[in-house]
Amino acid sequence: MCGIVAAVSTANVLPILMEGLKRLEYRGYDSAGVALVQAPGRLGRAREVGKVAALERQLSGAALSGMAGVAHTRWATHGEPSQDNAHPHVSGRIAVVHNGIIENHQALRAELIADGYGFTSQTDTEVVAHLVERELRRCGDLLAAVEATVARLDGAYALGVIDADRPDRVIGARHGSPLVVGIGEQGSYLGSDPLALLPVTDRFVYLEDGDLVEATREGCVVHGLDASGQRITVVREVFRYEHDDQAVGKGEFEHYMLKEIQEQPVAVANALEGRLGSDRVLVEAFGPQARQLLGATRQIHLVACGTSYHAALVARYWIEELAGIACQVEIASEYRYREVATPPGTLLLTLSQSGETADTLAALRHARKRGGDRYVGVLSICNVPGSSLVRESDLSLMTHAGPEIGVASTKAFTTQLTALMLVTLALRQLHGGEEELTAKLVHRLRYLPTLLGDTLQLEPDVAALAKGFVNYRHTLFLGRGAQMPIALEGALKLKEISYIHAEAYAAGELKHGPLALIDGNMPVVALAPMDGVLEKLKSNLQEVRARGGRLLAFADPESGLEAEEGLTVVKVPGCCRFLAPIVYTVPLQLLAYHVAVARETDVDQPRNLAKSVTVE
Repeated sequence: MCGIVAAVSTANVLPILMEGLKRLEYRGYDSAGVALVQAPGRLGRAREVGKVAALERQLSGAALSGMAGVAHTRWATHGEPSQDNAHPHVSGRIAVVHNGIIENHQALRAELIADGYGFTSQTDTEVVAHLVERELRRCGDLLAAVEATVARLDGAYALGVIDADRPDRVIGARHGSPLVVGIGEQGSYLGSDPLALLPVTDRFVYLEDGDLVEATREGCVVHGLDASGQRITVVREVFRYEHDDQAVGKGEFEHYMLKEIQEQPVAVANALEGRLGSDRVLVEAFGPQARQLLGATRQIHLVACGTSYHAALVARYWIEELAGIACQVEIASEYRYREVATPPGTLLLTLSQSGETADTLAALRHARKRGGDRYVGVLSICNVPGSSLVRESDLSLMTHAGPEIGVASTKAFTTQLTALMLVTLALRQLHGGEEELTAKLVHRLRYLPTLLGDTLQLEPDVAALAKGFVNYRHTLFLGRGAQMPIALEGALKLKEISYIHAEAYAAGELKHGPLALIDGNMPVVALAPMDGVLEKLKSNLQEVRARGGRLLAFADPESGLEAEEGLTVVKVPGCCRFLAPIVYTVPLQLLAYHVAVARETDVDQPRNLAKSVTVE
């Protein structure tokens, strides 16, 4: 959710902090703030409700500078968006920024009030600032004070802490919320995301749960926990960021979302690169354990949230038909709160764009704890190397989508689907599937980036149709088979960014209730590729038309559907039925985008939403 940037350098860090905040705007936030050590013993702070630009305007008239500082974008959890609730929070000579939730904050607040501390905010974070300040007065050492503080905290947190008396260091702590360390030539940096720090470094250390880091101008020292919970100095691997910094800009596009929609042919090509042989998937390209792990799989539990959950629902159709393996799809936030039957030989397959999705990580850890030898292992599909999900999995398949800034996921979704098809075909190969169909699908996967490029040519037609949705309040999406999850994804995209209420149904369910909603004010969007249920779908569409509904069908050129009164047909390039879910995603993304533009909403940062959901 929130975003953290911290820096200690040989020069003024304010420009670094502000640029970092701008790069974290995609995460979703409602206020922003910064604090710096202006001189030994003196902190300077500025906070503002709204966008980072509002904070910049406040700073334009303030002489704020320093060589150590922390900055933050807040997404409200405890307390409304306000200047008092904005981070950083200060106690004495301490300033703190925090991402996460402190679950025992009320008890700690009562304890601190009894000890004479006053509170100026409603947040859970202010207790952290007071705890550190109290411990610092007791022990005189900032690192020790932060260590004593985190020992009192229940919940999830990433922290950045500065001390007005120590302008030469920043302390970071990580438990359950992401925090990376950037290693630069002139200093050290902390961030919720490497993107925030790319202007100053491309070398990163991904902290693990329980880590404390002491960042100085000369470098950083990481203090982890051993098996007995004792604090020890550890060496964490340094990763070099693999994407060009230009990848995070909008370029010629008005919005990040449109740029990322248009990047999908290249993103999918990257997801396929090095993983396809002439007539088979190269299982070894997944990693040294892939053949053993997938070969031992007898059942799959697919666990994900949001858009990734929709990708998992598509994969269930593929895995069961093409690999013959039973597949169960679970919403991650539900998975660990019920008793899941786990037969021996179950593969836990998790999906997350960021690799830091709190519910998905919690589900993985729950499965590890209770599953014993019933799980053959954990395979994650992710876009961020070094993320928590990747580090905690036995095997990871990176999607190589590149940075995705728009809150509404686009290329992350299609690359997840691509990776899931690769996993499906690998399972098929290892479990004795007929080779001719495998070879055909591998050939069609090679052509998929071109097919997506052709589909993007529909944008002018879809943009013109989108204008007709501006005044609608509701929309219904219909699909059958593997297109049903794509209908769910289309509905999610429309409501995420245009704020039009949208729902998706399996088309065969219309007669079981949703038909009651159909009238001239309820547009219905249908997906009609060439598959085994096309004729059934046509019958469902007739049910809509008979009740005065207005239909928009995205259809295969050979479907037999033609435009007529009450029915608009957009011809999607013809494709194999197994890959149709990926292809038919694109026009739905374009529809949602252009409806949102026509309604003048904030496309890249829709209200109330965050890119990385790192709290439960």
